[in-house]
Amino acid sequence: MSTHRIRFQNDRGIELAAHLDLPADGRPYAYALFAHCFTCSKNLKAVGHLTRAMTRAGYGVLRFDFTGLGQSKGDFSDTDFSSNIGDLESAAAWLAAEYEAPRLLVGHSLGGAAVLHAAQRLPSIRAVATVGAPYDPAHVRHLFSESEEEIRASGKANVSIGGRPFTIRKEFLDDLEAQDPERVIGDLDVAILIMHSPVDSIVGIDNAALIYKAAKHPKSFVSLDSADHLLSKEDDALYAGGVLSAWSRRYIEVPTEEAGAAHGHRHVTVALDASRYRTEIVAGGHALVADEPESVGGTNRGPSPYDLLVAGLGACTAITLRMYADRKKWPLDDVRVHLVHDKVHAEDCDCDAGDRMGKIDLVEREIELLGELTDDQRNRLLEIADRCPVHRSLTEGQVVVKTTLKTSPVEA
Repeated sequence: MSTHRIRFQNDRGIELAAHLDLPADGRPYAYALFAHCFTCSKNLKAVGHLTRAMTRAGYGVLRFDFTGLGQSKGDFSDTDFSSNIGDLESAAAWLAAEYEAPRLLVGHSLGGAAVLHAAQRLPSIRAVATVGAPYDPAHVRHLFSESEEEIRASGKANVSIGGRPFTIRKEFLDDLEAQDPERVIGDLDVAILIMHSPVDSIVGIDNAALIYKAAKHPKSFVSLDSADHLLSKEDDALYAGGVLSAWSRRYIEVPTEEAGAAHGHRHVTVALDASRYRTEIVAGGHALVADEPESVGGTNRGPSPYDLLVAGLGACTAITLRMYADRKKWPLDDVRVHLVHDKVHAEDCDCDAGDRMGKIDLVEREIELLGELTDDQRNRLLEIADRCPVHRSLTEGQVVVKTTLKTSPVEA
């Protein structure tokens, strides 16, 4: 994904810091707004993993720091749950003004409670997903319960949350107690996805049951199994992001036109950051991942570039045979193409290597044709396989690669 660092002002004129994460091709089909957990920030690793899964699925995601947290300005002690909702509204307004209004809200922990309360104020929202969210925002009081008496008596107290000092004011407690989650959740007219781990020791699974009971249909629940509250394992965060992205597409209208069309041709964008070899690909609006095996330093989260090359040949072969058989009205029920790529010495290849020396690329292709075909039909289809466009490009020297250097602006 590509990440843009931005800043915008909330309704009180306080500057908030944010990251806008976009798919590799920079063309999301919809935008989502992400709210982080209590006293956390947009830079939490789990948030980055989760949003990466969402951008891979085609979303643009705006994640920001609430007032007084992370890189946002303002004083945390002057905030409360209602001001967090206000920050979400300001973020949605900025996104609508600069790009497009968000259609999906995602919130982690208290951020999940915040998006449930903000959704009714944002008419563009079609779906809301929560991850490890409390049913009642007042649930966060357990983090500073030992200081609550002092807060009420003195008006404020300094507390330690996650090993960091924060000032909690009485107004913060009063605001939490004023919330009515049963009414707010019950009034929502958007699709709701509740994701929660049954072993969450910070926000118990019973909270998910209460949210589910209060919500109207369409509503869904997905178990995060053994994940901890902060989704500290990368696989857990990627899973959550992938599932909620797939779920939300049912409720968010996706453009039907070819997203990757550019100048009459299909556009492919490939992006690789500093995280080893895992590569994000957007091809014609479809998201793919390439990688390398662990044996060469990759993470094996996707096929290798050569696997993709050979897969392209296999797909082209199968599609060409299907088109030919349909045109001839032949009883071809199924096509299966099995391929293996290797580099071999030219002199060892039982093939037409011409005068080439050294190593050559050898692709062994085995075609399986299912259906009541005659021998003549099968032999003809075998001949047609060599006429698929990708096969001809690979074997007839028709590929010319012209490379230029694009100058990209450096992010501040």
